[in-house]
Amino acid sequence: MEKINYQQVLDETLKSLGDRKPKLLFHVCCGPCSSYPLEYLNSYFDITILYYNPNIYPELEYNRRLNELKTFINKANYNINVIELPYIQKEYYDAVKGLELLGEKSKRCYECYKLRLKRAGEYAKENNYDYFTTSLSISPYKVSEWLNEIGKSLENELGIKTTAINWPIGSGKEFRGVFEREKQEVIEFDSGKRGNRDMAVSNRFDINDPELKNFVS
Repeated sequence: MEKINYQQVLDETLKSLGDRKPKLLFHVCCGPCSSYPLEYLNSYFDITILYYNPNIYPELEYNRRLNELKTFINKANYNINVIELPYIQKEYYDAVKGLELLGEKSKRCYECYKLRLKRAGEYAKENNYDYFTTSLSISPYKVSEWLNEIGKSLENELGIKTTAINWPIGSGKEFRGVFEREKQEVIEFDSGKRGNRDMAVSNRFDINDPELKNFVS
């Protein structure tokens, strides 16, 4: 089966918006993972952040991530509300029952993705949002194909749109490249051609490349 070009899907979605700025419910797991997506999406959507992560343990870590997210939003001067749903770990345990011993990128993770995305989609539907999406796919430890598959399934089930994204690094004149989820690499574009349709790739970084930290900092 031919792989879907999620960047092309996003481009088509943004082009269809015209001058509208639809309401987007953006599910996030922490501040760092939301930074690039928020910078990119904020120009196109009226964003509200949803923090729903019953999989995080212990509760101290859950609260640390939430506080870190709120601090980031304030420091970045985003006029974005953060909605926190109740922290009920039993919801996670019920979702992955019998799969607890499986590792990363396993059926356990698939069910965890589905739990969080479905709750995000339901909340978006109940509160009249136009779109919903998640920051989870920016992580190299997540399976982007599964996330997009679940998102599309929920779009059909709930009757609310979702988005597909290759997360960019920088925007406008500061645009530097994108995070390619399928290949788990960062693509840097030639500084002399950024902003042109025929941008040239000048470098590629594996997600584990030690030089990547210097590039994104």
